[in-house]
Amino acid sequence: MTSATPLSQQPGTDLAGSGSDDVLRDVEQRVLWLSSAIVHHANRVRPNPSGLKVGGHQASSASMVSIMSTLWFRHLRAEDRVSVKPHASPVLHAVNYLLGELDESYLTTLRAFGGLQSYPSRSKDPDPVDYSTGSVGIGATATIWGALARRYVENTTGRGGRGRQYALVGDAELDEGAVWEAVLDPAVAELGELVWVVDLNRQSLDRVVPVLAADRLQGMFAAAGWQVLNVKYGRLLEELFGRPGGAELRRRIDAMPNAEFQRLLRCAAGELRRRLPGDGPGAGAIAGLLAELDDATLVRALRNLGGHDLAALDAAFAAIDDDRPTVIFAYTVKGHGLPTEGHPQNHSSLLTTEQMTELAARVGADPDRPWARFPAGSAAAELCARTAARLSRRQPAAAPVPELPVDLGRTPSGVATTQAALGRALLDLTRQAPEAARRVVTVSPDVSSSTNLGGWVNKVGVWSSTERVDWFADDAETILHWREKPTGQHIELGIAETNLVGLLGELGATWSRWGEPLLPIGVMYDPFVTRALEPWSFGIYAGGQSILVGTPSGVTLAPEGGAHQSITTPSIGIEQPGCVTYEPAFAVDAEWTLLASLARLGRPDGCSAYLRLSTRPVDQTLAAVPADPAARERRRRQVVAGGYALRRRADATVTIAAMGAMMTEALAAADRLEQAGTVADVVCVTSPGLLHQALQARHGQGAGDTWILDQLFPAARPTPLVTVVDGHPHTLAFLATVRQVPHRALGVTRFGQSGSLEEVYRYHGIDADSIVRAALDLTE
Repeated sequence: MTSATPLSQQPGTDLAGSGSDDVLRDVEQRVLWLSSAIVHHANRVRPNPSGLKVGGHQASSASMVSIMSTLWFRHLRAEDRVSVKPHASPVLHAVNYLLGELDESYLTTLRAFGGLQSYPSRSKDPDPVDYSTGSVGIGATATIWGALARRYVENTTGRGGRGRQYALVGDAELDEGAVWEAVLDPAVAELGELVWVVDLNRQSLDRVVPVLAADRLQGMFAAAGWQVLNVKYGRLLEELFGRPGGAELRRRIDAMPNAEFQRLLRCAAGELRRRLPGDGPGAGAIAGLLAELDDATLVRALRNLGGHDLAALDAAFAAIDDDRPTVIFAYTVKGHGLPTEGHPQNHSSLLTTEQMTELAARVGADPDRPWARFPAGSAAAELCARTAARLSRRQPAAAPVPELPVDLGRTPSGVATTQAALGRALLDLTRQAPEAARRVVTVSPDVSSSTNLGGWVNKVGVWSSTERVDWFADDAETILHWREKPTGQHIELGIAETNLVGLLGELGATWSRWGEPLLPIGVMYDPFVTRALEPWSFGIYAGGQSILVGTPSGVTLAPEGGAHQSITTPSIGIEQPGCVTYEPAFAVDAEWTLLASLARLGRPDGCSAYLRLSTRPVDQTLAAVPADPAARERRRRQVVAGGYALRRRADATVTIAAMGAMMTEALAAADRLEQAGTVADVVCVTSPGLLHQALQARHGQGAGDTWILDQLFPAARPTPLVTVVDGHPHTLAFLATVRQVPHRALGVTRFGQSGSLEEVYRYHGIDADSIVRAALDLTE
């Protein structure tokens, strides 16, 4: 295990022109004031007609002030990127304001409509934000996937640049399992540009953390190949530890429970002299040492942790090893420098107006002019100006995505699956549009072969930052060739779906970060899409555009049973902002929807897509693809818009609308109904989300292609409707409101059983018999 060496006594590295510690301390104190004042104004000054607490985190910001001041004003470079812990967003805005990157008018708008966001947001904040944070743990791991995405872009286009990826992490974020799923991925140990700084303030939202376990956390990072740096004590404490009684004082503080240490922070000097020595064998020596200190020095010494000591932080940043990831454990006090420091309930507490006035006097601010910058010509103002010049970035011009075809020209026959159509379409793309295909990058969590990406992987290779030997290249029985090289276009991660979608989000943001758009496609088993949905959704919120493919899906993978079924995923496209969902029934539909989804990526007005595919073999002639070119194009446009009429009868008395794997049952039911004298139209739904948008647009709520509703459900044919989906029936239930017709919704609402396809469909009531019964109930 790598030892975590104290750094507070090592010499710091002062970048050229970064100013003395005294000047940096002035900046640090102004950042403390501004971050506190931003929250104070939102809650105590700005009118609040509703009376609801606006919120904000003065204490959580205060613990990060020294770390962020040292990083920005001494060590950060223009090519670096920083993910800031969610509750420290006021500190980020304060720093950006001092650097001239945020107009003063925004400082009064924290959590106001159209103002500064509650947490850092790339897409919604008016000042520079490198990573959106807010969902605990995701902001930290985003730097990992950002580093991989940067390397991929650099390998494939030469425009990824360089720079470190910093993550400023709250210690409570390390409780999130997604953090450790990411840290343990084998690819991460190679990312030397990765630097995490853990704000170790010993507190969570409700309490003092009873067991800090910092040693265990440091050991876990070290075991994963990270450099571990420990910034525990500042210069004052380290000097005291060197005096007689100092060794006993160090042992006493090191062994002290978190809650006891936090309680001491709330004590005046007299009570500290009584409590701090304790009752152990070293109590006398500690008391003797404390007797040498005046009250002010004693109170200051207890708070002199490494995360608030500029020299200790300097030394830590200077000691970073760029050959492996680095984590810096910076011990801090939550609320440092505020009247609430160290209090166990200070997480979202707010300073009073009187306390803000006292803070202003202590840090040299003017409460009547809270947003005043440093006087022109002052050393602090010059430091801010030099830092702003050093960190100035030029926004890269975005390269256009090469033109994509809308139709690859195939008309599949025989029996095929939509899952297999994915891999075949990607291979066809490499032949028909090689420039566009070069922008495609696929990602999977160890399921590339079982999701039919084998041919694609063999064609384009596996991405690796360095070329590796394929030891099975000469094995004649090897079907999947694993050629790892910097020019590969497939990235394989371990079995952790949250890692995959985290990487997807960052691969999908390269168009805005480096001006190089990629077309990322992630493939995973559909039952696990919901596990990955929250981080994928957050990636979309942060501006990442990607395609997520869930396959195989539904209870259609009958032998797998209830453990691997997906029920709620078909409605994702209705409910997920920034995403279009497709569930194609036939191979040509899968091709068309994939191409349409790719065309929406890598552009300012783009969006993500979710494709739900199936392993069910389907007779492709059932698709009845028109032979006439114009009619084929009309069908394609309908498929991309949300659906098409697969069977239309002049004397139809009922309509069956089905999606995906259910089309076979729908058509079989329509044949049986017609034989019995009940004629049915059959509508193939490809995107419930787009149809829902069209319906909302018809009512004046949002934008959508309303024409598709008239083609699927003509006003002159308001027949009763049966909807059927391999998923929850509510997915298509809204279709009955298009023409306000009687309706029966068939779908999956309970955990399944293993069995044959016929048995499982019958069990859930989505077989042809159930469709026939529902249609007869509506028409008789």
